[in-house]
Amino acid sequence: MRTVKSAEERKEEILDVAEQLFAEKGFDNASTNDIINKIGIARGTLYHHFSSKEEILDAIVERMMSRSIAGAKAVIKDTRIPLTDRIVGAFLALNMDSGAGAGAEVLEQIHKPQNALLHQKTQERLLGEVVPLIGELIEEGNRSGMFHSQYPLEAAEMIIVYSNTAFDGSEELTPEQKMAKIKAFIYHTEKILGAEEKSLEGAIMKIITGR
Repeated sequence: MRTVKSAEERKEEILDVAEQLFAEKGFDNASTNDIINKIGIARGTLYHHFSSKEEILDAIVERMMSRSIAGAKAVIKDTRIPLTDRIVGAFLALNMDSGAGAGAEVLEQIHKPQNALLHQKTQERLLGEVVPLIGELIEEGNRSGMFHSQYPLEAAEMIIVYSNTAFDGSEELTPEQKMAKIKAFIYHTEKILGAEEKSLEGAIMKIITGR
């Protein structure tokens, strides 16, 4: 017997399958026919929800970001966790790139010139929703004496923009060049926050390497 799904359930199913196919085949090689055939729906059903493959990609990015931001908020609000661990946890939650699979493929698409508008939208959402979250952590660090930043929100914005630019994956770097960039990022982040030299080295390395 055919299962009747609500519009929202069907939309989520399309995104789930598209995300899987983009990870397996790559965005350029996966087609809407692949999505339709894998789910077993009519073409009209897919186009009822999404007008194009690009619109599906937009929705996947939006969903990934919503989940990442929700995860970061949960970590930041859990004051049982030490501040440096919450900083690490928040940034790890915001990292859509798992190094493989859908996250990596989606990020690759975001950085392509033809998807400049999508890139701009993700940047605006990061700045609009993530900056206040990181600003909260900086203010807490100020109160504890770990940081000495007179402009917490602006500091958060500078760090996020800096990290996105420095580590967007579009550059081909040697291991030595990448390590030099990481060290520079640690140095300047500590300066921006008014933290002691090397006090954030372990935390930032954990964010960047994921370990």
